[in-house]
Amino acid sequence: MASRIIFITGTDTGVGKTVLTGLLVQHARRRGIPVVALKPFCSGGREDAELLHALQDGRRTMDEINPFYFREALAPLIAARKAKRRITLKVALQRIRAVTDTAEGLVLIEGAGGVLAPLGEKSNALDLVKELDCEVIVVAANRLGTINHSRLTLEVLGQNRLRTGRVVLMDCRPRKNADVSASSNALALRELLKPTRVFRVPYLGPNASSPKGVARAEVKVRAVLKAILDR
Repeated sequence: MASRIIFITGTDTGVGKTVLTGLLVQHARRRGIPVVALKPFCSGGREDAELLHALQDGRRTMDEINPFYFREALAPLIAARKAKRRITLKVALQRIRAVTDTAEGLVLIEGAGGVLAPLGEKSNALDLVKELDCEVIVVAANRLGTINHSRLTLEVLGQNRLRTGRVVLMDCRPRKNADVSASSNALALRELLKPTRVFRVPYLGPNASSPKGVARAEVKVRAVLKAILDR
């Protein structure tokens, strides 16, 4: 049976893609759904891929989960060039399909940055999604500016006739000067992005990106995670 592939992209870097991907891995496994999670491109730290590796109990190697890792904290294309490497779309797809073609159940592919961030030579996340013909979840930080960023991302995806049915707002760590937009962003986006479904995940604490933190957090937001995965 063919796997269900979901690409998890963001409106920017650092918006909560890895936390959401980890939560979906934990949720799927709790429900008995076979799941594989990949983070094909990492630049700078490798913590995101390491989290996904830990959540899958080592069933996939780090090289399968994260085939393209670069030490420089730059867009993957630039980081690869600094490392004197050349990553083409063909090579990237080969490494991804080596996993997806043999996987059953659910496959989650976490992108790097936004849909137009350059990943390899003449390619970005948009190109990967087109070739994989997969669903897309857009993750955005629930803060001032997210309405514009989310609409721009959905517009690009829509222009390319890609299956984008969900936006997930990730609440940010509370600050002394509260961001009042956080309480109204979801409602505004539900109106502006209709029929796209918009979900909101509350702030889950500073340790939400650790394996134990993901396990604890999944319990708190199971209903939201189930709704996100429902077709």
